[in-house]
Amino acid sequence: MGIFDRFKTVVSSNINDMISKAENPEKMLNQLVLDMNEQMIESKKAVAMAIADEKKLEREALENKRQAEDWEKKAMLAVRANRDDLAKEALVRKQEYEGYAVQLNTQWQAQKDSVEKLKVSLRELQNKIDEASRKKNILIARSKRAEAQDKINKTMSSISGNKSAFDTFERMSKKVDELEARTEAAKELEDATSGATLERQFAQLESSGGAGADAMLEDLKRKMLTQDAGSTAGGSGQAPAQ
Repeated sequence: MGIFDRFKTVVSSNINDMISKAENPEKMLNQLVLDMNEQMIESKKAVAMAIADEKKLEREALENKRQAEDWEKKAMLAVRANRDDLAKEALVRKQEYEGYAVQLNTQWQAQKDSVEKLKVSLRELQNKIDEASRKKNILIARSKRAEAQDKINKTMSSISGNKSAFDTFERMSKKVDELEARTEAAKELEDATSGATLERQFAQLESSGGAGADAMLEDLKRKMLTQDAGSTAGGSGQAPAQ
């Protein structure tokens, strides 16, 4: 099983386990992203080991190639020294190292191709985890909105089912309306009454003031008539001057 197949298996297992436990969506999503990041770390370690193996194969292939070249030089040296027997042995050793180098080079090339594919898959996996992390925040926000709406719906349903509460509110509302109406009526009546009393008082003052003047005028007229009458009477009883 490859490292990414193992990653999918672990993540799928965690998802199924959390869903079966019916955990809170926020906790479930946070844990899921956390598990993804942990598996990503393990996947990076596995890829790093694959890269290390590739580098090792490359070094071994180059080393065997260098050994083959050294044995060829030794064979040349033996030929110059007229030691064909040593030259043959050196060429056999050269052939062996060349064979190792070819095999190792083939393995190194295969490992290199595999590592490149692993790197691409690792980048894709990282992108998917980053996308999952972004979606997690959106899903958590949506979950909270849905939870809040559910609470509101339950509260409204509970209130709607409790008719006595609404009836009580309705009765209290009518009582308050009646109390306000009585208060306004009493104030209006008080204002009207105090205004009428004030008007009557001014009317009495005006009427009493006018009657007094008429009476005084009548008294003055009677006094003047009396005086005029007395003056006329006195003048007629006096003897004329001789």
